[in-house]
Amino acid sequence: MSQTELKVATDSLSALDIAAVRRDFPILDQKVNGHTLAYLDNAASSQKPVQVIEAVNQFYRHDNANVHRGVHQLSQRATDAYEGARNKVRGFLNAQSDKEIIFVRGATEAINLVAQSFVRPNIEAGDEILISHIEHHANIVPWQMLCEQTGAKLKVIPMTVTGELDLSGLDDLLNSRTKILAIGQVSNALGTINPLKEMIAKARAKSIPVLVDGAQAVPHMKVDVQELDCDFYVFSGHKMFAPTGIGALYGKQALLEAMPPWQGGGDMILSVSFDHTEYNALPYKFEAGTPHIAGAVGLGAAIDYMQDLGIDNIAAHEHALLDIATQRLQQIKGVRIIGTAKQKASVLSFMIEDVHPHDVGTIFDQQGVAIRAGHHCAQPVMQFFGIAATARASFAFYNTEAEIDALVNAIKTTQELFA
Repeated sequence: MSQTELKVATDSLSALDIAAVRRDFPILDQKVNGHTLAYLDNAASSQKPVQVIEAVNQFYRHDNANVHRGVHQLSQRATDAYEGARNKVRGFLNAQSDKEIIFVRGATEAINLVAQSFVRPNIEAGDEILISHIEHHANIVPWQMLCEQTGAKLKVIPMTVTGELDLSGLDDLLNSRTKILAIGQVSNALGTINPLKEMIAKARAKSIPVLVDGAQAVPHMKVDVQELDCDFYVFSGHKMFAPTGIGALYGKQALLEAMPPWQGGGDMILSVSFDHTEYNALPYKFEAGTPHIAGAVGLGAAIDYMQDLGIDNIAAHEHALLDIATQRLQQIKGVRIIGTAKQKASVLSFMIEDVHPHDVGTIFDQQGVAIRAGHHCAQPVMQFFGIAATARASFAFYNTEAEIDALVNAIKTTQELFA
């Protein structure tokens, strides 16, 4: 990166009033081991603004009741809040209908739902499921389990040394035996942004359905499922400033209508007898039991918060942070960045020469810098690079250039300790 490009990146940090934003995140205003906290583990889980915390608090203080079942006012208010959150998710993803939004515990559960309810009834021994080399375990293991259950085969799009997908053989991998392409939009381990529109277009030309794992995308960029033309899209709330235990599955309505229920229980039924059960309509057919109502309310508040800030403003700020941090780390002798794709979201994985990443994470914590050290639930990626783990700094819109300084200082402190 040239000095001119670095200045452009630094200037982009003014897209948001970061001081005001940080006041919305009380957890950031603390010291860890005597140092001001620099929270750089957002790819694992994001922090929550007071607007989300208060929305959940208000629900429990004022509206708490079960949804869809009660005629009393609290139940009606809870139902309105829950369904209102569903409508916010629909708008956030630009889905056509609220019926296309299924609340789940997170992206992992959504992928398992699609694997078992959509793919399993339509797959046979010898058929294929296509994923990529840079997937999170949540988009590998459910498909491996399905292959074990059915005799299908798991096929993998290879990766390059830059951490990008090698699409030269994609046309051959997408064939008459392929029952689904399941692909992450952004790599959690490397930050690589995959060329989804190109890949989905190729799958669509061969009538192959596509699931997109958007867990690492929705906190950082606009997502339009109609523009992508994917069949399914999944994400988790806790990575986008909402509570844990809540997420969503988008599915095209015609596909969801044809799919059998994922779980059985209350609320996913219209009538039950010992002889026959009639299932509920969308989206409730896939939401058995009492849902995480407060989580949905918090997810809706998080969407409001992000949209108030402006997704474009968020993206500009985070890209600037990533550019600055990348340039700073490239200047430090003995530091190797893992994953150098041209298109990246705000993830920076790195190695410090002669220091195990777990030691890096421990030393950083003593400096008040919170990062992730490990394989990041992407062991095939680590195996490709011949390493066991990386240290990973991941940015959100509330992070600052001063926290990049803290990251750099922590690296230098680590190197001095191991000199």
